[in-house]
Amino acid sequence: MPGQTDDQILQLFREGKQQDAFRLLMNSYQERIYWQIRRIVITHEDADDILQNTLIKVWKGLPKFKGNSKLYTWIFRIASNETFTFLEKNKKQLDQVEISDCYQFTGSNSDHVDGEFIQEQLEKALRTIPEKQRMVFHLKYFEDMKYTEISEVVGTSVGALKANYHLAVKKIEEFLKSN
Repeated sequence: MPGQTDDQILQLFREGKQQDAFRLLMNSYQERIYWQIRRIVITHEDADDILQNTLIKVWKGLPKFKGNSKLYTWIFRIASNETFTFLEKNKKQLDQVEISDCYQFTGSNSDHVDGEFIQEQLEKALRTIPEKQRMVFHLKYFEDMKYTEISEVVGTSVGALKANYHLAVKKIEEFLKSN
């Protein structure tokens, strides 16, 4: 259970067992945070760098964590901020990564190729929408988070999130219909 894990991490940290706390934090959240970052920046190298920066900031900030939100929500917010800072700093457009370079569509009727083609189209569609809409869509669609949870992570009202999600879905649908 995430709540128990959060309590264990914080307890270990308070008891001075930093290595154990860090190990548990990594085992509990590293992969999940990595994939959330990766869906936004696409490339492994960038996601790995951002994850490392995120974990450093989490570790340095852990003594100041007040518990006003879930630990995961707090960590994800740091990861989100790091991701957007990275994108702004590098002026990196997701268009630089061509998913089609990663996949070779052979024209065969296999489910595997169809799945890759669908994934490719969805990722292309996601690259056409603004970063904030992409994040809201990702959290709602892929992570199945509630709007109230997303609100804590993104720092936006539930109404604005619903509007962002609706706009993202519309834009993705339009992209998929036209391609």
